[in-house]
Amino acid sequence: MKYPENIQEIAALQPDYLGFIFYDQSKRYVLDENKEAFSDFIFKGDLRIQKVGVFVNDEIKNIIRIATEYDINIIQLHGDETPEFCENLQLLDFKIIKAFGINEDFDFSVLGEYSEVCDYFLFDTKSKEYGGTGHHFDWNLLKQYNNAKPIFLSGGLEIQDIPTIHDLLKDINIHALDFNSKLEKNYGLKDVVKCKEVIKQCSNVAM
Repeated sequence: MKYPENIQEIAALQPDYLGFIFYDQSKRYVLDENKEAFSDFIFKGDLRIQKVGVFVNDEIKNIIRIATEYDINIIQLHGDETPEFCENLQLLDFKIIKAFGINEDFDFSVLGEYSEVCDYFLFDTKSKEYGGTGHHFDWNLLKQYNNAKPIFLSGGLEIQDIPTIHDLLKDINIHALDFNSKLEKNYGLKDVVKCKEVIKQCSNVAM
């Protein structure tokens, strides 16, 4: 999410999470061009919606400053952050999502180092750059995952993927589906109609 008016529209649909990218190399960088407007946006009263701040190889002091200023509930680390880095933030009572790019060469054993210092894992499609590709990875690879930690499934998810994910991955510990590019009109600008349909379908499917 990037634009305050659009954030208000999507928040009204009552999603479980809203994501805000605080990586200044991203086209979805939430403080780009509209910092003042975003600073004025608050929905602190809605405790059901969790605000996720996405960071890439940032300094801990900057993450803390931003999370405090914008009332961010959950920190998503999408770079090369170490287990120690995750632990330091978790000790400050932040919930931590650690993202990993998945392809056929991914070694699921590396997750063991992070299991005690993260609250969730996020599995996205492996890319040369930090951030999403807008494409799926082979979901069958997740059958190698030991299910020790609940996951956010990402990677170019579309509305029509919901039944397939349910059927194919019903034994995988999926906590949430992370939709982004396929619900956008432009970078950071979500299509309200598509978002409404996604939330409706997810509500009708017991993940």
